[in-house]
Amino acid sequence: MQTLTDQELYQALQYAKSIDEETGRKIMTDFQTDQMMLSQILFVIFPSIIAEQNQDMAHLFMDLCFDLLCVFQKAFGPLPAQNELDIDWLEKQAMLLDTELQAVKKNQDMDDKIRTSLQERIISRTHDETPQSGLIAFMNEAVDEFASESPSRVPATQITQALILVAVRLFNTLYIHARKS
Repeated sequence: MQTLTDQELYQALQYAKSIDEETGRKIMTDFQTDQMMLSQILFVIFPSIIAEQNQDMAHLFMDLCFDLLCVFQKAFGPLPAQNELDIDWLEKQAMLLDTELQAVKKNQDMDDKIRTSLQERIISRTHDETPQSGLIAFMNEAVDEFASESPSRVPATQITQALILVAVRLFNTLYIHARKS
């Protein structure tokens, strides 16, 4: 998958920010219909993990995921429908993700060294598999800026940024797989 140029990224982000409420609802409805599993991960599971630390950051995460959805669709075209993808591939991705997510859940019983190692692995794999460093930097900056507005948000910064990385990786992987099919 190609790396977005600064201009392509800027245009895609401008598009995402200019969407009116009605169009936004349609985008979300279509996404929830076409990509039920990914929609649940991004807009239910991940926010609930973040909300364990801070509810405001969970809401920001959902806003940023909507932006990611719009950016990827603007830059790379419509997402393939879930039913058009290989079910074995989808199951494999879900199992891999579940294993990695155990490391970021605070209430998960785990040795701190193992948790840290798994978290570092998630970040490393995501950077290796995702060429969208400009997009990730923009999202991380948005998280940092939002967190700086309230001290209660700061503890959820790392988990929010880690899950943004995972979200970008999921979109990237989905587009790559769809093009191979």
